[in-house]
Amino acid sequence: MKTWLGAWPVVRQFTDGDPFGRGEAVRSRQTDALVPRTASADRVVRSICPYCAVGCGQQVFVEDEQVVQIEGDPDSPISRGRLCPKGAASKQLVTSPSRVTTVRYRRPHGTEWEDLDLDTAMDMVADRVLETRRKTWQDEVDGKRVNRTMGIASLGGATLDNEENYLMKKLYTAMGAVQVENQARI
Repeated sequence: MKTWLGAWPVVRQFTDGDPFGRGEAVRSRQTDALVPRTASADRVVRSICPYCAVGCGQQVFVEDEQVVQIEGDPDSPISRGRLCPKGAASKQLVTSPSRVTTVRYRRPHGTEWEDLDLDTAMDMVADRVLETRRKTWQDEVDGKRVNRTMGIASLGGATLDNEENYLMKKLYTAMGAVQVENQARI
């Protein structure tokens, strides 16, 4: 029979030889009924925390294709199972009911947001990039060949890794942009 049936935890601590309350004496029916949030997961997917460029490892617990818990990955050489408060709360990034999952667009001088399909939004971005490049292209400045546009700039975020920054630099340089920076250096 469990010791929690007998008396209050403090009494059990001293009568069962557990004065520091670290064993059976402090167990209760509620304690015995607890189940880890990860117990029902169908699978565990390894991932990387999206909040900064440190790259802490995460274990994403999935049940019926839904994220049920995100914890630090103890096998990660970067974080060794630890997460900062933002990383520990990253489940909300995926499961929050207020998360926007569609492309939202507000027309110039508009007061209402509208949903756009992804193809339409990507076409709008591409059209604007091409139009800006065409309007702001400079072949020469003060008689010197520059082949650039000052109408396009990039400021990358701290969550981008070296490879992503490399690809962004290549893309913007190919477009003729010279104002390419990263938040991590600022």
